[in-house]
Formats: sequence, C-alpha cells, structure tokens
Amino acid sequence: MKLSRIFKFREGDQGEAVKPFLDHLEDLRWVIIKMALALGIAMLLAFCFRHQLVQILQGPLKAIDPRLLKSLVSLGVADSMTISFQLAFYAGIVIAFPFLIYFAGQFILPALTPPEKKAMLPAVGVGFGLFLAGVVLGYYLVLPATLRFFFRDAQSLDWTPTWTVRDYFSFVTQLCVGFGVAFELPVVVLVLVRLGILSVALLRRTRAYAFLLIFIAAAFLAPTPDAVSMAMMGTPMYLLYELCIFVAWMMERKRKKEAEALVR
Repeated sequence: MKLSRIFKFREGDQGEAVKPFLDHLEDLRWVIIKMALALGIAMLLAFCFRHQLVQILQGPLKAIDPRLLKSLVSLGVADSMTISFQLAFYAGIVIAFPFLIYFAGQFILPALTPPEKKAMLPAVGVGFGLFLAGVVLGYYLVLPATLRFFFRDAQSLDWTPTWTVRDYFSFVTQLCVGFGVAFELPVVVLVLVRLGILSVALLRRTRAYAFLLIFIAAAFLAPTPDAVSMAMMGTPMYLLYELCIFVAWMMERKRKKEAEALVR
C-alpha cells in the first residue's frame, strides 16, 4: 500500500483541508513517537512485575509436570535480565495494544464522519478484544497442547526434554502474541474494505489464495515451523477471514442503502 494512497484517504472529500506531503509525514512522525512512548511505559510497567510474569508463563509447563520447572536451564550469565526485557517487550505489546490501535487509527482515518468517529473507540475495543482473545486462546488451549506434544514426542525418541529458559520463554511469548496478532485479521481486512482497497466480491473470489496466504502467514507467526502449530494458528485465522466476508457484506449493504436514501 502506497503512502500517497493513505494520505489521499486522510484528506476525505474536503478539498480545502488538503495538506502538503511533508505535513502528513510530520503527523506520521508524531504517531510513531506516541506509539513508542505507550509501548515504553507499558514495558516499564511489565518489567516491574517480571517475577509474576515468569510465574504465569511457566504455568502451562507446570501443568504438564511440576518437576519440569527445575529442568529449565539457564546457559547465559545475563539470562535473567535479557529474558526479563524480552518478556517485558511482549507483555508491553499486550498492555499498550489498544493505544497502538487508537494512535494508528487517528493517523489513517482522520476523515471519518462524526458518527464514524464516535464508533472509533468501540472499534478499538473490538480490536483489543480480538487481540486478547487470540492471546488467551494461545495460552490456555494451544500452548499446553503444543508443549505436551513436543514433550511426549521427545520422550518417544528416548530423549530427556531439557529446555533452556531462553528457548522456552521465546517459544511461549511468540506463540501467545502470534495468536493475538493473527486475530487482528478482521480489523485489517475491514479497514482495507473501508479504504476501498478490498471489496466483498474480491474477498469471495480470492478465497483459495487467502487460504494459502493465511497458512503461510501462520507458518511465520508460529514459534516453530511444524504442522501442528501452523494448523492450530491457521485454522482460526481462516474462520475469521470468512467472518470478515460477512461483516464486509453488511458494510457494503449499509453503504448502498445510505447512497439510495441520498438519491431519494
């Protein structure tokens, strides 16, 4: 997507409100600064509760076998700090996510009508709700099943599963946040529909390509490139894509009715 296309959309239909290209870039700079500040504050807050965060993320491993917690090995001298910063970063994304969506929305969609602006906060809430739903699904459903699968698979090969703290927490955080990001697919698709870049007809016509692209994206978002993780992440993403088609159809139907009412 070209920046000029987004900048053109930002202007709306009011010609007198047209901004120079550099003014748009200045707006973009301030949006990035606000997003960075929100993420930085959230990371600092998460770092202050790093001990509780570690306990929460070790929960799925403890549920398999409490003795496994003692099998986690720290190989780096500074692992306690580097991993704490890594966890604070991912937790910061979760905490700051509604602010990140709101700031991005303010930049991309300033030409909204007054009713649409009133709907922006609920839309941010929906986006954050979808993100949290993905994180919760990943943590409570997918993560325990995935850990149990790899643990038992290693045992079936007569190996003793001994995971490093760096690998374990990297796997857990990437899986949970990856599911959260994957569940933002409806938000992305519906914004593209609102921008006029996508349509219901195009979404329906490209189902097969979308299916392929979704599972390719799932392979990148999943912490490991195995078929189990990819299937568990790709399946709900495709179901959300089908939901997007229905919601986009409702949006286009409402837009046509409004246009017809204006003609009358």
